[in-house]
Amino acid sequence: METLSRDVASALLSISAVKVSMDPPFTWVSGIKSPVYCDNRMMISHVAERQIVVDGFKKLIEALPYDPDYIGGTATAAIPWAAFLAQELGKPMIYIRPEPKGHGAGKQIEGDLRAGSKVLIIEDLISTGGSSVKAAEAVRNEGSCEVADIFAIVTWEMGKAQVAFDGTGINLTTLTGFADLIGLAKERGDITADQADLIYKFKEDPAGWWDGIGSR
Repeated sequence: METLSRDVASALLSISAVKVSMDPPFTWVSGIKSPVYCDNRMMISHVAERQIVVDGFKKLIEALPYDPDYIGGTATAAIPWAAFLAQELGKPMIYIRPEPKGHGAGKQIEGDLRAGSKVLIIEDLISTGGSSVKAAEAVRNEGSCEVADIFAIVTWEMGKAQVAFDGTGINLTTLTGFADLIGLAKERGDITADQADLIYKFKEDPAGWWDGIGSR
């Protein structure tokens, strides 16, 4: 496990941001039933742990072949992370709503975004990836800006996410992922071997996992 991935996974586990429940399982926004839930929002209240994430994002930015003009956060979970990162870098920030406002100016992008700018989008967690791609499309279309990269804290490493990003011209880079997070949780004793086995089965078939065990 790479050092950065392990550090971020450890930070999440140390504040009990990763929760396991088999009966009942968690229901994601996408409707998928999952035995595990990662609440990255908890880290905004923990100064040391949130700094690990911000520093991780800064390292990823250093590896980019360009310098982003704006840091964009998706509403609502990634707004704090975009704010923390933009403040550290001394860069302007925007945030992207899931849908355009139904009143006022009807904007989907909030902030003073200059057309033609390079925008780095920050996400908290990637599951199916659809909402992230939609946010990037809003920045490209409404904002007339460039989006080449999306950074996220955690990815569930689902095949649907790869499909969602295919052909978009957007690179997805994450600080840690499903395998490292669950592997470290098992290593630390935060979850049992039996729980880990069931969670890995979810990874193999997220959409069908609950149908396979729900009647047991």
